Amino acid sequence: MPYLFKILPNGRRLRHMLRNVAVIALPDVAVFELGVLCELFGYDRTAEGLPGYDFAVCSVDGGPVASRAGFDITVRHDLSRADEADLVVVAPFDNPAFGPPEAVLDALRRAHDRGAWVMSVCTGAFALGAAGLLDGRRCTTHWLHAARLARLYPEAIVDPDVLYVQDGRVLTSAGTAASIDAGLHLIRQEHSTAVATMLARRMVVPPHREGGQAQYIETPLKPVECETLQPVLNSVLSTLDQPHTVETMAALAHMAPRTFARKFRDETAATPHDWLTSQRMLLARRLLEDTDLGIDSIAERAGFGSAATLRHHFAQRLSTTPQAYRGTFRSSQPV
Repeated sequence: MPYLFKILPNGRRLRHMLRNVAVIALPDVAVFELGVLCELFGYDRTAEGLPGYDFAVCSVDGGPVASRAGFDITVRHDLSRADEADLVVVAPFDNPAFGPPEAVLDALRRAHDRGAWVMSVCTGAFALGAAGLLDGRRCTTHWLHAARLARLYPEAIVDPDVLYVQDGRVLTSAGTAASIDAGLHLIRQEHSTAVATMLARRMVVPPHREGGQAQYIETPLKPVECETLQPVLNSVLSTLDQPHTVETMAALAHMAPRTFARKFRDETAATPHDWLTSQRMLLARRLLEDTDLGIDSIAERAGFGSAATLRHHFAQRLSTTPQAYRGTFRSSQPV
């Protein structure tokens, strides 16, 4: 591992800071996230006191790569460039269910085996999954693709609710702005908080968002399709402001509570309590986005009963407050 360590006079090994970065671009690469990686690692800012990187974008054969936006990107490096890198990143690409070439998977495995950082942005996680690098690891991707990632790679521990996850020297991030957060997280570790803060200021972005901060997932306020419990779910959804328990929902289904709870989990893959809380959260979010109602009124309409209970669930599920959520997602035309 000649480029990862140098030997000090006392025999100790000192790991070099991050210097060499290779980004793998696959067909239908997403240009925004590729641009983020170029912004983080590809620009020479040494005159400003920031680290410099030997940066390259690679394709399988060193030839042009079609972008998702309808134009081709000229690439001058093939995958051999990744064998020199301290950090190998897979940029997001379309059709993630179709695995990348074996040559890409081999390059990722070699990078991981020699101790380099391996990172994915958004759907780039599917390449890491195909290479076996997510087996037994916590990881994430954009929430739209998380269920598919978990289905294709069942050994991966997929968390759809976070911005980025570091597990060992494997770093995965959600889409778009989360790639900035993940990159700054890595730079903070490799260089320092001061360096990451300087770069964030240069990029005019927040210097630090915790990886565990929630992705804000847009989900329709409707039940899953159920074989036998659909009428019960429809009834509960129309009366979310009313008190509901396993016992009251079981009565609507004319079942014993224990039988109902088991049937509910079989048909929805959730417990009655978790499903009910999720639906109430969705309604509360819609009311925060689209109405002028106060927090107390929203808590009552969504069935939480009190603003304190609503705040508790927002902190637990979204890592934010109702007021902060409204400030971020408030519609310009309240109804």
